Amino acid sequence: MLEKLEAIHQRYLEIEQQMNEPDVMSDMKRYIKISKDYKDLQPVIAAYKAYKNLLDNIANAKEVIANEKDEEFRDMAKAELTTFLEQKDQMEEDIRMLLIPADPQDSKNAIIEIRAGTGGDEASIFAGDLYRMYQKFADRKGWKMELVDCTEGTVGGYKEIILNVTGEGVYGVLKYESGVHRVQRVPDTETMGRVHTSAASVVVLPEADEFDVELKPSDIRKDTYCSSGPGGQSVNTTYSAIRLTHIPTGIVVAIQDEKSQIKNLEKAMKVLRTRLYEMEYQKYLDDISSKRKTMVSTGDRSAKIRTYNYPQSRITDHRIGFTVHSLPAFMDGDIQDVIDALQLAENAEKMKESVG
Repeated sequence: MLEKLEAIHQRYLEIEQQMNEPDVMSDMKRYIKISKDYKDLQPVIAAYKAYKNLLDNIANAKEVIANEKDEEFRDMAKAELTTFLEQKDQMEEDIRMLLIPADPQDSKNAIIEIRAGTGGDEASIFAGDLYRMYQKFADRKGWKMELVDCTEGTVGGYKEIILNVTGEGVYGVLKYESGVHRVQRVPDTETMGRVHTSAASVVVLPEADEFDVELKPSDIRKDTYCSSGPGGQSVNTTYSAIRLTHIPTGIVVAIQDEKSQIKNLEKAMKVLRTRLYEMEYQKYLDDISSKRKTMVSTGDRSAKIRTYNYPQSRITDHRIGFTVHSLPAFMDGDIQDVIDALQLAENAEKMKESVG
């Protein structure tokens, strides 16, 4: 382990040197990449220094036990050695976790797309409930959530809603939410008190920045039109809504949330970049899922990942068999426990891979 840490420390020093080189500083794309690598290695370097210091303390304690004549000093050294060895075991476990290769996308912001699935109006209402759940969770984490675009349901909720979430390590946390979320409850419209099952799909994408995707203006067709509300009626007379078509791929992005055409264009470009980036990223997810037996952060968006059972106040995550009986708190944004359990399960998978 020490050899591996020393090699990482050497790499850290090399990056530190590169960051001060004029040719690197003048290449913004390269400088951003190197700065991120430098920042990502800092926790490992801190652990390496602490581990090295602990090994020195163990060596010193052993030397005292072997050479010291004073029995009292020897006893003190033995007690210290016992403590140091316990710390060493724990520290090595922590370092093993730190050395698990992180998904390179984890530190990115995220775009969440929630769509009502089977279940008609009730599915739209549930999509709205999921939106509120993620909003509350983002508030708890100190993240900023911005509405990009939405289509409202006929009796409430949303047929589709797109959100942009910015903050520290957003994608690495929210990526576990991709998949089909199923709800079992008695709808308000149900007169007989029967439990209905409906669903909404959630897609979480790492937000692509300008350095990830090169967009040529000649590849984009831009159309403007009047924003429309529920039922299709025009809600303003200015051509503020934007539709972008990426000619090589046929991807279409339409945004009408803002009254300003410039702001809608900005949002549409952000979504288009992310959709193009997603095409490449999906290959990466498919590659991982082919190697793992139990895919936690699944690339299969049609997979049913979680059930919300209102009569029993129960949430079950089917990927890891995790169940909690606190549905009101969960829907109020208290979802960290299930995400922690999913991260733990994925880290266990990654450790198996690295050993294998």
